[in-house]
Amino acid sequence: VSYDVLGDVVCGGFAMPIREGKAQEIYIVMSGEMMALYAANNIAKGILKYAHSGGVRLGGLICNERQTDRELDLAEALAGRLNSKLIHFVPRDNIVQHAELRKMSVIQYAPDSKQAGEYRALAEKIHANSGQGTIPTPITMEA
Repeated sequence: VSYDVLGDVVCGGFAMPIREGKAQEIYIVMSGEMMALYAANNIAKGILKYAHSGGVRLGGLICNERQTDRELDLAEALAGRLNSKLIHFVPRDNIVQHAELRKMSVIQYAPDSKQAGEYRALAEKIHANSGQGTIPTPITMEA
């Protein structure tokens, strides 16, 4: 089961599936923008809060490219600092917007496209990574 939870507001709503034992492995989707990196770190703090009592783990980070400077480097560095890994770097492609305009997923709209292949590769990586999550080590103000 997958949940899509807004991470820019790390609050009770985000933690609810964790507290209720519905989340075992969490993947954080982020970009290389500063606020996205900040939010990803805050989500890792929320995971850490429940990791020991509930067994939830950070499966890894997924970078949804926004084409910012050094985006891949920043995503990999944050993953390392969080005691995790970058599961996949999803390149930006306008085919996503074309599919959205038609109220379709990329796999429905253009199943043979390079972007559809990226999403399939991501799904395979998540499946292969199942059970290998870690307890995150979020960055603190002292770090």
